[in-house]
Amino acid sequence: MSVLSVDSSDEMFALGKTLASVLEAGDVVVLHGPLGAGKTTLVRGLGEALGVEGMIQSPTFVVARVHKRIDSSKPQLVHVDAYRLNHHDELVDLDIDVDHSITLIEWGRPYVEHIVDEWLDIDIQRPADEAEVINLEEADQGTRIVTLSTHSATGGTSHRFDDVMEALNASHH
Repeated sequence: MSVLSVDSSDEMFALGKTLASVLEAGDVVVLHGPLGAGKTTLVRGLGEALGVEGMIQSPTFVVARVHKRIDSSKPQLVHVDAYRLNHHDELVDLDIDVDHSITLIEWGRPYVEHIVDEWLDIDIQRPADEAEVINLEEADQGTRIVTLSTHSATGGTSHRFDDVMEALNASHH
């Protein structure tokens, strides 16, 4: 497990860019955090670094967005918002080509083990002493505590993301 302090939306964007440098086809990342935590900002940084076509937007109302890359020989980016899902079958029914994509799933903790054996979990929270931000125009600002951990459906140790964790730790020291 790694814990990082991210002090601005620019730093969250940069964290996404760093993450892009070490992810590959078949990787699944679960993002968790309150509204305005910076989940989509992180995905935007990742998308820019991967060279995806078009703009990254939150998939809240469409559940999943597929972002093709300018270099079509590279894996596409799939961005999922599982908040409105009620059962893991709904995630499976999206028919995401997980093996050939880089997949980010917001609010995916209850469902991810039904689609992959290993994943990276990124939890983004405001420090406990910081007041809740109600104004969504300013919600993406301020320090965030980002906790990264690797998981396995079997509960065993996952080593797939060791290099990812090393790269992210190195980028924030």
